[in-house]
Amino acid sequence: YYSVKDYKAVNPEFGTMQDFKDLVNEAHGLGMYVILDWVANHSSWDNTWAVEHPEYYVKNDDGTFHSPFDWTDVIQFDYSKPAMRDSMTRALKFWIEEADIDGYRCDVAGMVPTDFWNDAVSQLKQIKPVFMLAEDEDNLSLLEEAFDMNYTWKLLHLMNDMAKGDKNAKDLWEYINWNNQTYSPEDYRMNFITNHDENSWNGTVKERMGDAAKAFAVLTYTIPGMPLIYSGQEAGNDKALRFFEKDTIDWSHIPYQDFYTKLNHLKEDNQALWNGLAGGNMVNISKTEDEKVFAFVRVKDDNKVVVIINFSPEESSFQPGNEAVIGIFNNVFINENVEIAKDTQFDLQPWSYIVLTN
Repeated sequence: YYSVKDYKAVNPEFGTMQDFKDLVNEAHGLGMYVILDWVANHSSWDNTWAVEHPEYYVKNDDGTFHSPFDWTDVIQFDYSKPAMRDSMTRALKFWIEEADIDGYRCDVAGMVPTDFWNDAVSQLKQIKPVFMLAEDEDNLSLLEEAFDMNYTWKLLHLMNDMAKGDKNAKDLWEYINWNNQTYSPEDYRMNFITNHDENSWNGTVKERMGDAAKAFAVLTYTIPGMPLIYSGQEAGNDKALRFFEKDTIDWSHIPYQDFYTKLNHLKEDNQALWNGLAGGNMVNISKTEDEKVFAFVRVKDDNKVVVIINFSPEESSFQPGNEAVIGIFNNVFINENVEIAKDTQFDLQPWSYIVLTN
């Protein structure tokens, strides 16, 4: 991972440039978009630029190439060099012009100067509209101009703590309030219960979340933000994938296919759950502060979605405390109508969830 030898070539282990173009065209034909994972902060030691343009790189005091942190398999670029910036920008433009991709997920985006991203992305947008995802959460300047979305690492860590019993639903509301105060309504936030780093280094979904995994997946789909499905998530992959070597996922059985299909349709079909300003605000519907049950409603125009999740290993009961949710709804996961009245009580099994739409 993240040790690039040539910024304008396809790794022959995966195929040819034509193979990649065919993949992008097929995805576009299915109504999908394709973004590439881009590493702009550092390259491999055998990158062509290390030989042809050693001045593109940060040097140690003894003149040798510099590796950031303990990442000894890579060497860091020097963004004080205009020629280096120009080469990186041309490489970013290459894949849009050559293969018609739709944007980038940018590795450790905050380690690269924001003004580079602003300039580079403005040039990309002159070619076509692009979607830019920053692997970052703390550098808010990235979202001001260049990037559309960043990561919700704080939420992931909070969910891990909730699964262990160290945090609860009240802490989750504190996070939501922090998020609303920190980010603009038009900022997209990527919600996830696992990714390549978390899986390889900190544990699988089953190891970290156990029986709570589906409840947290429902959360990532229904709070503001865009959900991520990581490789093997719908197959219930329960092994740490090798980070530096090719690894395989068992696709012979996909136990969560229907679950994630329903969540995907829920997200697409309900405008209240759409991203940024297109979606509805999130309103707490609990009568009092609740450590177990996390419940809210999102409304956009005539569309209303009610979400009730028991983030506890114990049975819980819940009565909505907001008249905005009085009415008749469809329970998404069992496809039955549910009427909410002033005195309605929901009895919830451990780590269970109810999603209602009108």
